Amino acid sequence: MAALFALLSAAFYGVGDFCGGIASRRARATAVVLWSHVVGLGLVVVSLPIVEGDLRGDDLAFGAIGGVAGVVGVVLLYQALAIGPMSIVAPVTGLLAAAVPVAAGLAEGDRPSVATGIGMVLALAAIALVSAEGGGSLRPSEPRAVVLALGAGLGFGLFFVALSYTADGAGMWPLLGARCASVGLLGGLALVRQVDHVVPSGTRLLAAVAGALDIAANLLYLLAVRRGLLSVVSVLTALYPVSTVVLARIVLGERFLNVQRVGMGLALVATILLST
Repeated sequence: MAALFALLSAAFYGVGDFCGGIASRRARATAVVLWSHVVGLGLVVVSLPIVEGDLRGDDLAFGAIGGVAGVVGVVLLYQALAIGPMSIVAPVTGLLAAAVPVAAGLAEGDRPSVATGIGMVLALAAIALVSAEGGGSLRPSEPRAVVLALGAGLGFGLFFVALSYTADGAGMWPLLGARCASVGLLGGLALVRQVDHVVPSGTRLLAAVAGALDIAANLLYLLAVRRGLLSVVSVLTALYPVSTVVLARIVLGERFLNVQRVGMGLALVATILLST
């Protein structure tokens, strides 16, 4: 079940990032993230009475720490997606998002089996290959997109690690801490810097869908990491760029290169190994 939840989380993250990336090409990235996280906060509040969980200060604190790291990652990701091809930006982000929690899990004593270890290596290679050369081309002014993508991956990796420290019976409370922290941070910055954070009406639906999918993905990740090793679950979850790249190909017409197809094949093999 841990592998299934992690893969579903990856799918939701990938589709949500695609929606958020499109919205960020039409409006300021921070405005899109703020709008999507407000929607996410509302969904968490509504879900609290439905999803059973014990309220603990530690869980709220770890959620808040993860929320700050995560919102920085999302802002950087949306900025990168707004200026660079999704088929380059998303996989670069995913590679670092996987590496950080894998390192943390191994440092904390995760000892995966040989087959699982091979699957983890293949999954990391798959993410790298999906990003190799990219499905689009970077203009000379756009290497900044890769730098932003690396920063986003670091933020996501720290988010995954922070949520892994929450209790098994915490329910949605860690996500409440995460969303309160992210909305408070972005809202406070908007007030201090007096930046226009209005999202055009035609873009709000995309931002709202991104926010809803992100919350669903977060919950699925929590369910997965409570049932499996952090190092394994995080690698499976970090395969989310595959769905973003596929959508970029279908909707935006960004090209697949042969090396990306190989990467997707490796991702399938890695998924099988990590699911056994």
